[in-house]
Amino acid sequence: MNSDAILQVRGLSKHFPVRGGLLNRPVSAFKAVDNVSFSVPRGRTLGIVGESGSGKTTVGKCAIRLIEPTAGEVLFEGEDLRKLSSGDLRRRRTDMQMIYQSPAASLNSRMTVGQIVGEALWLHERLNGAKARDRVMELLHVVGLKPEHYYRFPHEFSGGQQQRVGIARALAVKPKLLVLDEPTSALDVSVQAQVLNLLHDLQQEFGLTYLFISHDLGVVRYLCDQVALMYLGKIVEVADVQRIFDEPKHPYTQALISAIPEADPDEGHEQIMMRGDLTLRRPDQGCPFAPRCQAHKVPACDTVEPRVVDTGNGHYAACHLHPGAAAS
Repeated sequence: MNSDAILQVRGLSKHFPVRGGLLNRPVSAFKAVDNVSFSVPRGRTLGIVGESGSGKTTVGKCAIRLIEPTAGEVLFEGEDLRKLSSGDLRRRRTDMQMIYQSPAASLNSRMTVGQIVGEALWLHERLNGAKARDRVMELLHVVGLKPEHYYRFPHEFSGGQQQRVGIARALAVKPKLLVLDEPTSALDVSVQAQVLNLLHDLQQEFGLTYLFISHDLGVVRYLCDQVALMYLGKIVEVADVQRIFDEPKHPYTQALISAIPEADPDEGHEQIMMRGDLTLRRPDQGCPFAPRCQAHKVPACDTVEPRVVDTGNGHYAACHLHPGAAAS
C-alpha cells in the first residue's frame, strides 16, 4: 500500500442477505463487493469504473462507512474506520463527504439553499446566525453561485446549479476526501464540463482527495490520476490513467476503451464486442468475466478465479493472460 495514501482499503467485502422461504429468512448472500483492495494517495484522484451493478457505488459508501462493510479494513489517515464508535465516526465525518449522482434527490426540497448548506455548519460546528450566513455566502461564491441563490429552493435551479449546491454543502465542513458518485452523469454535456472544471479547480485550491465513481471513461480520463476497473464486485485492473488507455491489460478494459466514440470515424479502431448481457450473479467458479470473454478465453478461465498480479510498472490485472494469475 502507498505510505502517502489518505485512504487504504484492504479486502473490503459487502454481502447483502437474500431472503426466501415461508418465513423470509436469509437463504444466501449477494456479494455486491468481494475482497476489494486499493489506496488513494493524498491530493490525487482515483477513478472507479464499471458497468451498472459492478459494485462501484457500494465500494464508495463502504469506504466512508455510509453502509457497513461485511469484512475488510478501511484505513483513513491510518485509522481503521470500522473500529470507531458512533461518536468518533461522527467527528470523522467532517473529513469525508459524499456528492451524489442525482443532485435533485440529494437536496431537501423543503429547505432553502442557505438552510441546506448551513445545516452542516450547525451540526458539526454549532455555527449559526450571521457567522453561518457569511460562511454559506462564501461557499456559494466558491462554487460559482450568486448571493441571491441563498434564499431559493432546490427546484428553482437547473441540474448543474443543484450539483453546485451539493458541492458547497460537502465543502462546508472542510473535508479532506470527497467520494463523487457519478456527479455529472445526470447533467447535459456542456454542464458536465463546467462541473468537472469546478471539481478540478477545487482540488487544486483546497488540496482535496477524490474517489471518483463513474461509468464514463472520457470523464475519468480528464479528471483522474489512477483508475480501478470493477466487474461484478471485483477489481480486475488498476493502473495510472494514461497507462490504462495506452496499454489495457484486461479484456474487459480493452472492450470498454474500444467503445469510446471517436471524433473521426475514419481513424477509429475496431470495437470489441462483448457477448451476452451483464448478469449480477457471478459464476460459482472461475473468472467472473469468463461468460462474456470471447477472444482471450483459456480453459483455466472456467475453473480458476484469477488473482490480481503486477504486469509491470505498477499496472495490475486479474486475468489468466498474465503469469501468476492462477497462483493460489
